[in-house]
Amino acid sequence: MSQPASVPNAGAVLLSSVTNGVLTLTMNRPESLNSANDDLLLSLLDAVRGAASDDAVRVVVLTGAGRGFCAGADLGMMAGAAAGGEASATRFSEHLEHTFNPLVRAIRALPKPFVSAVNGVAAGAGASLALVGDVRLWSSSASAVQVFSNIGLIPDAGSSWLLPRLVGGPRAFELMAFAERVGAEDALRLGLCEHVFPADGFGEAVQAYAERLAARPAAALALTKALVQGGLSGTLDESLLAEAAAQDRAGASWEHREGVTAFLQKRAPDFLKRRDA
Repeated sequence: MSQPASVPNAGAVLLSSVTNGVLTLTMNRPESLNSANDDLLLSLLDAVRGAASDDAVRVVVLTGAGRGFCAGADLGMMAGAAAGGEASATRFSEHLEHTFNPLVRAIRALPKPFVSAVNGVAAGAGASLALVGDVRLWSSSASAVQVFSNIGLIPDAGSSWLLPRLVGGPRAFELMAFAERVGAEDALRLGLCEHVFPADGFGEAVQAYAERLAARPAAALALTKALVQGGLSGTLDESLLAEAAAQDRAGASWEHREGVTAFLQKRAPDFLKRRDA
């Protein structure tokens, strides 16, 4: 299922390529540790929304160019808002609802696995993007910091929802209040990531992991992702009902038939090619 990569020119703020069902989105502002301006965020939003309906894409990976993952919002861009005094509050909220918030919502709603591949520093709203993935893979040289309090701001882009669910409320508050930097090994211990790979060869390790995900049953994973999301805020009874309904849908799929047939034939299932079409 290999496909030719489609990579924009080197000056683009977002690079993209598809290989073996894995769409890799690379934030490409390395001179500023991939700080996020409107152009980058809106490009990311378009790419995530486009991936939802692209049959060639089974998994989406987000990473950064150079030595940074994402240093958060472009502070140069936000300086005008800060200088505005009381009016800046409106500008901050408008900026979030125009850029980061729809992006985070689109990633959570994407019916495909989304992998945050944290190759370097993730700060501020960049730390939110490091947390938002269904799976978080870190380079051994990566780190994250909820830097907001250092500039008199509060965590945004979903951090106040994401971080407490991973590390608990008190620890999340402490990380935010003191703007503590968390390295890769501590991130793994705290549950901020699922795997840490050596910095040397990180991209290859992420691609191999993502291709393993891409080979799994896509429809079943989409249903599983929705169930996990719902379970974070729902009750047990709501999850039980949702599981039953989703299992009916999964059980009627060709993926289920392929899995059962492969089991009976004592072979590995092939979820990339429908056999009964």
